[in-house]
Amino acid sequence: MSTMYAVRAHTRGGPEQLVYEQAPRPEPGPGDVLVAVKAASMTPHELTWPATWTHSSDGTGPDRTPIIPSHEFSGVVAASGAGVESPTEGEAVYGLIPFTRDGAAAEYVALPAAVVAGKPATVDHDHAAALPLAALSAWQALVDHADLQAGQHVLVQGGAGGVGSYVVQLAAGLGARVSATAAAADLEFVKGLGAEQAIDYAHDRFEDHVSDVDVVVDLVGGATQSRSWSVLKPGGILVTLSAPPDQQEAARHDARGVYFIVEPDQNALRSIAELVDNGRLRPVLDRVLPLTETRSGYEALETGKRRGKIVIHVAD
Repeated sequence: MSTMYAVRAHTRGGPEQLVYEQAPRPEPGPGDVLVAVKAASMTPHELTWPATWTHSSDGTGPDRTPIIPSHEFSGVVAASGAGVESPTEGEAVYGLIPFTRDGAAAEYVALPAAVVAGKPATVDHDHAAALPLAALSAWQALVDHADLQAGQHVLVQGGAGGVGSYVVQLAAGLGARVSATAAAADLEFVKGLGAEQAIDYAHDRFEDHVSDVDVVVDLVGGATQSRSWSVLKPGGILVTLSAPPDQQEAARHDARGVYFIVEPDQNALRSIAELVDNGRLRPVLDRVLPLTETRSGYEALETGKRRGKIVIHVAD
């Protein structure tokens, strides 16, 4: 059996369970590609998701430990399973791995060919790996769920984070007027991403600065989500990745509330790659770590604020 180096968890838990070790190299099944991973990236709370540990998204399926985390990647196709015509061996690709499969904190990953797309040509693998989950979340929030139109006003709750930094850029690129909340140290950073207005959430109430908002993208949850209804105009929409919104509050404000979990989407990844290559969307990296330090990266996700994504550099 061929082996590889990977970061795995043999028992459910947090970053303390992650171990760098040799593991069996996966083989591509029918419809799969085997990718030699060049870089992967991490997502907050990933180790708490039921899908990370089982064969079903709701956690009711069989346990599949040991597991490999990090479901965003960039790499090169090393082999293809039966029935795969594209992508071809040697092609640079990136993508979002289904959450019920092993991730990319490893030298190789096998995943469905139908969910990968050609890597953006103008950035390296480290930067490409920072895109799939975060940029797809932004795309699905703004395009698929909010149906954002040019000239509309968007409020991004949490504009400097791994997903928020893409929501701000994409909304601005689609012609919207963007306001965003962020920490004081990140206000200029968020403006540089395309926000016309950046609000210090620790010292200013966003309700005092924005109103008649068409779309709220909530990446914070809790009280921030509850307070966001008051700034929406009638007919507006609150889209959240944090927690299902209160539908009674939505009705009381003549608004809609949508909660969603990001899904792999090959066509959207192609559109995102085009935006990157046209200079309209830039990957945002907080830091790059070697595969051997994956555990410390997940620890950092739990302890501090970040600008953009934490990326694992797997191979040159």
